[in-house]
Amino acid sequence: MAVTGFRKRVVALTVLIATAVVAILVVVSHVLLSRVTDADAHDLAHARAEAVAANVTAKSGRVVLMENGSEAQDEVAWVYADGRLLDGNVPPSLVDRVEELAASGRSQTASVGDYLLYAREVPVDGHHVVVIVRVDLTPYETSEQRSLTLSLILGGLTILLAGGVAHLVVHRALRVVHEMAALADDWGHHEPGRRFNLGVPRDEFGELGQTLDRLLERVDNALADERRLTDEIAHELRTPLTVLRGEAQLAQLAGEPVAPEAVLSEVERLDTAITTLLRAARARTDEGTRCDLRSAARQAIAGRAVEVAYFSKIEVAVAPDVAVSLLSPLLENGLRHARSRVWITARNQGEAIVVDVLDDGPGFDPADVDRVFEAGVTGGDGYGLGLPVVRRIAASAGVEVRAIADGLGHVEVTLPAARAVT
Repeated sequence: MAVTGFRKRVVALTVLIATAVVAILVVVSHVLLSRVTDADAHDLAHARAEAVAANVTAKSGRVVLMENGSEAQDEVAWVYADGRLLDGNVPPSLVDRVEELAASGRSQTASVGDYLLYAREVPVDGHHVVVIVRVDLTPYETSEQRSLTLSLILGGLTILLAGGVAHLVVHRALRVVHEMAALADDWGHHEPGRRFNLGVPRDEFGELGQTLDRLLERVDNALADERRLTDEIAHELRTPLTVLRGEAQLAQLAGEPVAPEAVLSEVERLDTAITTLLRAARARTDEGTRCDLRSAARQAIAGRAVEVAYFSKIEVAVAPDVAVSLLSPLLENGLRHARSRVWITARNQGEAIVVDVLDDGPGFDPADVDRVFEAGVTGGDGYGLGLPVVRRIAASAGVEVRAIADGLGHVEVTLPAARAVT
């Protein structure tokens, strides 16, 4: 329905514009033709008057007209000398007007019905001579009417043609768009990896294809991100649940109650995992958000055996809970792999604060530094909240986190420095 409505609007707009253009052209052409025919009629009247005036002369004190032997000329040209008709036959319907022009004594033009009358004064010594000619305007008016009718017919055909062409062009264009949209929708459901791949856009449809490719890419990334989140949740929650199940089974076999400390510890891990995953989903860096990095580091350490290199009070542009959620899993990961020591440092780097979480364990394999933040890659006996969640929190909060293969367990977190309050 929307496509049909759009097509109708485009066709209607095209017809409206074509109608306006045709109307302007018809009016302008008719006005120009009227001026041309009027000029032709006046030129003909002047030519006739000149021809008749050339035959007027004076002999023996009288005005005479050299006869041209044309009776037809007598019906369209008349000569008045000293107030009386010297030559020609004036139709009764024109007598009054012709005599009025003759008495005026000057050259002028007048219209009477379908006729153009032109009076021309002829200089003859001692006499008042006026030549009056008539031009029939009927042929000119007929020509104008025919031209106007033909212009209207051609204009109407032009409008219909413009509407038809617009309908055809829009129909074909929208058909291409409809097919592309249908393909994109089908690919999004069944083949999310398919793309139009039209290359460098050469027209609007190329730009549309490129836009749809980007849209499909975002949909594909969103689906992949959703799958990763599901994997991470399963990975992070499986370990404490497995421990709880094992404790319960051991207690059942031994006929003893489950130790409260073990249950509370694993429940605390579950609660921490769920809380951090929720923070990862909701984390955003809002303008004006800031926290004391030293305070967040102490909160993340929470009694763990972690050394803190001395650093002064540093404020970063992230929420306190986000900073804690980033550092806590990294510290736990370091404690699980360290031989004897885990420590944390911080340093300024331009407009950023770089936090280094280090341990003296085996460190990262250079071939795996780009994969350690993927779910299920780190191996071992579990890493608490895990590096995949750290990556998700960092991405949501606009923070950069990366593993460094330098012989130590070294993870570098780059936080935006808080701007000074003015």
